Amino acid sequence: MRLTIVHPAIGRKPGQKYIGTWQMEPLPAAAIAGLTPPDVEVKFYDDRMETIPVDEPTDLVAISVETYTARRAYQIASDYRRRGVPVVMGGFHAMLCPEEVTQYADALVVGEAEDIWPALIDDARHGTLQRIYRAARRPSLGGLRPDRSIFQGKRYLPIGLVEAGRGCHFKCDFCAIQTAFDRTQTRRPVDDIIRELQTLRDQNKRFFFFVDDNITSNMSQAKELYEALIPLKIRWVSQASINAAHDEEFLELITRSGCEGLLIGFESLNPENLRAMDKGFNTMKGGYDAALANLHRFGVKLYLTFVFGYDEDTPETFAQTADFAKEHNIYIGAFNHLTPFPGTPLYQRLEKEGRLLYDAWWLDERYRYNMIPFQPKRMSPEELQRGCLEARKRFYAWSSILRRSADRVNRPDLFMLWNFFLINGMIRQEVAARDFYPLGDPTWQGELLKVG
Repeated sequence: MRLTIVHPAIGRKPGQKYIGTWQMEPLPAAAIAGLTPPDVEVKFYDDRMETIPVDEPTDLVAISVETYTARRAYQIASDYRRRGVPVVMGGFHAMLCPEEVTQYADALVVGEAEDIWPALIDDARHGTLQRIYRAARRPSLGGLRPDRSIFQGKRYLPIGLVEAGRGCHFKCDFCAIQTAFDRTQTRRPVDDIIRELQTLRDQNKRFFFFVDDNITSNMSQAKELYEALIPLKIRWVSQASINAAHDEEFLELITRSGCEGLLIGFESLNPENLRAMDKGFNTMKGGYDAALANLHRFGVKLYLTFVFGYDEDTPETFAQTADFAKEHNIYIGAFNHLTPFPGTPLYQRLEKEGRLLYDAWWLDERYRYNMIPFQPKRMSPEELQRGCLEARKRFYAWSSILRRSADRVNRPDLFMLWNFFLINGMIRQEVAARDFYPLGDPTWQGELLKVG
């Protein structure tokens, strides 16, 4: 049996290279390859960097769908299905919008694939694919073995992606993760993670990104991992919630274990906005100033994310937020508009209030990346879009980059100082490249083929 795994791009911008900072190894594809029986011939294609050979003989195509990649995924699926090749789809968008995704796939995986995939492959061998495979529960992540051999020969950013846990227990109203996993988290056994890291280190990987939605969601188990990381002497980054900044044992452990930085969602400087998004805990124990002081004291570099478009935001909010990040010498920052993902409490609220500007923005031909798909309360959609761009330009101005590079936390050694300029320069170059990026390939010919 032959299996083709495809990772769809967000879309295509004619005459422009794909955005470099988006080109990291797609770990879900490696996870599916690792779950596939060894007697199945597996080929993998990444739509972000190569042409998909839809005429190549294959028996089954697997596509993981995110909301931003849904339109392109349906285009690719249509090309295969016109040739009579069955397509199975899964991923977060399949969990959020199963009724939609099932229209474009011969088989649909709803939920995590670990307990489902072997049976699905067996059904495909025998020509008995079911329409829907639904996970009955959250599977154990013990024994998870991503097959990274599928990445050979492809030019990804030189970062090793590793999964230590999946899900988050917080209930932020804009977050699709809490919707998909119902505010739960599962974690891999520490020994499995250490073995995987040792293997990657032997393959000359030196910098790692734990892709966990929140690496501190189960703090006691997370601390066990940090203890085990210390002897490896690796460098790593991950995503965390701000409550961890007030745990000194956590800060000491991650520093000793090689943590080079954390992505933390500050989201807004306005307490009313934080309450609206169910992130009032961001103001705990002295709020941002106390958290930033602790993180700076332990030398943790920060990637802070901010989101604009909640009801208390005004045209003055953008400069205030960018200046806050500059004044605190943040390593890098993201300044993005609020995005209502289907299935989230935010989406349901905006839909109820009649503030959504598209029936399904991710499929609408008029919609482009970074367009605003809803009506903000205190400004126009165009003002919100321009404000996000201006905040990025303000933060990534050369004067800001040079000022932030002087902070001792951002330049602990030559390696990290070099990376500071490399990463900030790359983001500066792409600061406007994402605006109006098409969802799907606008040059694609034909109509999306629905299951009959």
